[in-house]
Amino acid sequence: MTITELLKKVRKIELKTRGLSNQVFSGTYKTRFKGRGMSFSEVRQYQYGDDVRNIDWNVTARTNEPYVKVFEEERELTFMLLIDISGSAFFGTTQQSKMEIATEIAATLAFSASVNNDKVGAIFFSDKVEKFIPPKKGKPHIMRILRDMIYAKPSQAETNLSEPLKYLTNIITKRCTAFVLSDFMCQDYNNAIKLAATRHDTIGIHLYDPLEVSMPNVGLLPTIDAETGQTNWIDTSSKTVRDQYNQWYEGNFEYFKKTFLRNNADVMSVATNEAYLSILIKFFKERRN
Repeated sequence: MTITELLKKVRKIELKTRGLSNQVFSGTYKTRFKGRGMSFSEVRQYQYGDDVRNIDWNVTARTNEPYVKVFEEERELTFMLLIDISGSAFFGTTQQSKMEIATEIAATLAFSASVNNDKVGAIFFSDKVEKFIPPKKGKPHIMRILRDMIYAKPSQAETNLSEPLKYLTNIITKRCTAFVLSDFMCQDYNNAIKLAATRHDTIGIHLYDPLEVSMPNVGLLPTIDAETGQTNWIDTSSKTVRDQYNQWYEGNFEYFKKTFLRNNADVMSVATNEAYLSILIKFFKERRN
């Protein structure tokens, strides 16, 4: 892709998603996200009903009277986009691949944050962290994230969700809202999501192609594993083969859903042939209530 082609593609995504972002986060934007940070404001004398956990013991000791710390909600939020760029992310049998849908959703979320003067950062991952873009404000920063997404090519094709979640926990010390965009074709990340969701407001966005959900009966079919590059011939006319695949796919999806929800992280699913805007709007409206 030439620089001119890249700029045209980025501009096209910007024009499409900037308008959508206003619809997704219109109204009480801040209340859509739980667990906002609190910053220290001042101290005042203890009053009946105050939370004793907020007592400032240093001031109390100096004055011999109980004082409590007063906090105020931080106005500035930080959003992190954890983006799966493993081999399977580039699969697609409809007009768009999972990666293309991920780019548009990420852009919609990022421009929404920008309008509200919030910071946005990104972590690209495969079976390791491929790139970290520290959170910053402004349109030029968002355009950089989009350009990097369009150009993204993993050094490894497989997926390991534990790595970016651990990285998020270690590198972002202030509480943030983290969107994980992936097809979640892996397991064994329970401990990582448990820790990440304890520190950050975490949302898993499951992206999938309709053909992945259930293997069709089309006879002998050559398939390429996007994460290993290996070509295999599969007899899709075999019910046993189809059932095994369907169980494998359903197992990954159920693991994702149950693991996130069990650890107080939210989930949503978006197919490559769905209108993702309506799904996002519905999700955030329900999240606010």
